[in-house]
Amino acid sequence: MANGKVYLKPNVVAEPLINRWYAWSSLVAPATAAMFVANSHLKIMRSFVAAPQVHVNALKSPAMRGGPFINYDASKAPDIKQLIESTLREQAPLLELAKAIQGVNDMVAAEADGSSLEPLYAKTPEPLRGYVEYVYDLDSKAGVRFIEGLLYKSEYYMESSQSVALSLCEGDDRPFALSTPQLPRAGRLEVRLPFRSEALDLLFKAKTEPQPLGLVAEALGLGGEEADLLPTFFTEREPRAGRRYDGAGVRVRYFGHACVLIETRDVSVLLDPLVSYETGGEGIPRYTYGDLPDRIDYVLITHNHQDHCMFETLLQLRHKIEHVVVPKNNGGGLADPSLKLVLQNSGFKRVSELDEMETLPVEGGEIMGLPFLGEHADLNIRTKLAHLVRLQGRTILCAADSNNLEPRLYQHIHRLIGDIDLLFLGMECDGGPLSWLYGPLLTKPIGRKHDQSRRLNGSNYDRGAEMVNLLNPRQVYVYAMGQEPWLTFLTSIQYTEESRPIVDSNRLVEECRGRGKSSERLYGRKEISL
Repeated sequence: MANGKVYLKPNVVAEPLINRWYAWSSLVAPATAAMFVANSHLKIMRSFVAAPQVHVNALKSPAMRGGPFINYDASKAPDIKQLIESTLREQAPLLELAKAIQGVNDMVAAEADGSSLEPLYAKTPEPLRGYVEYVYDLDSKAGVRFIEGLLYKSEYYMESSQSVALSLCEGDDRPFALSTPQLPRAGRLEVRLPFRSEALDLLFKAKTEPQPLGLVAEALGLGGEEADLLPTFFTEREPRAGRRYDGAGVRVRYFGHACVLIETRDVSVLLDPLVSYETGGEGIPRYTYGDLPDRIDYVLITHNHQDHCMFETLLQLRHKIEHVVVPKNNGGGLADPSLKLVLQNSGFKRVSELDEMETLPVEGGEIMGLPFLGEHADLNIRTKLAHLVRLQGRTILCAADSNNLEPRLYQHIHRLIGDIDLLFLGMECDGGPLSWLYGPLLTKPIGRKHDQSRRLNGSNYDRGAEMVNLLNPRQVYVYAMGQEPWLTFLTSIQYTEESRPIVDSNRLVEECRGRGKSSERLYGRKEISL
């Protein structure tokens, strides 16, 4: 193996980390990263150090898996304390930025009375001087716009905190990732490179194209014990590799959760990439990285949540992606960072934005961005799109986590697009409260009653059935339910047969079948030919 070419093993987990925390878009964007470090990471770590047994006991209950609890035993308290100290030292610019963000929001709330906002610039806390604009809406409600592009060119974008941790998996079970920093452990190799590094493309290309092991080690900057550990992640065995679809018509493959691959012999479109590793044939049937084509023409991202814009998958596919298409951003809101900037600064070279009702021509058809409501707890989030993919006269709508709050929206849409062939609809109709995802970004406390009423939820039965009535699809598939075992480390979802999303989606599937439509709640994998 030392001198020959080798392949990256298909069960190598590659976790992107930022300051040892599992990376997602809000930890990349500087302003949101600052708020998560200050208001989430440090708070969780300090709580663990103060009372580690509380965390241990909490996680004995499956219902607490997605809560703010660190998944280590009490013996790790000294290591977490050390991480707190290094965070305070190395992330000091972000902590100052978080303090400044709180400061400008307090200042705007106290001083913006409808008069000119010009005096506020001189009072802006130093870390944000030159990085914000103060604005009114037409109702004279004041706000702050962050100049995101400039923040990425400042000391607040800390590429030195980025790394990718390699380990081997033997199954799907992984601890919930968002509340526990990843400490070093035996057998894990941490590659300390920024996400934009082309060396990562060389590493992940080795999944299907063999590479000299020495070249990989040199590109990753590994030496000593790290270089000695690297061969454990490689093999001389040629992997199973997918081929580009060359059949007639349109082939649709469901890869789990919201990940759907749509192909003709001319074009491939992958939505919300989240792909399982190969786990030795155990577990439920699934498609894996080996079932993807060697080139993906378009990757479409529906919205900015961890389970739809998944860095762990995206970084491993970057070398084979031609274009990434993301929803158009609203421009500088703290809760809605630009996904285009996040991906561009993470090494994706061809990223474009698509707005609501805009179309992107592709070979043999087009991609249209459609609005969807819900899933974002009533926050002003523009970085969200459903996607209508038209290929060879067939129409597939991936509606993601759309909550059909206003049926007239789909009445208007149907008037423009007509009946469709295939509807993918998310029905996680409970959802977490606002604070579960956006709590660290809140600059004012929110009461429990309001927090619980504002959910990150999709459609229930009534709203899903109304969408089916309005769009008249020939086939209806419920997806994006967070059920697959290779996803629960991000969603923490554990349904029972009595869970409302299961009851409601079962009811919708029954209703659709009773009306002569092909329908099921997807789980694991599915192939559909059109």
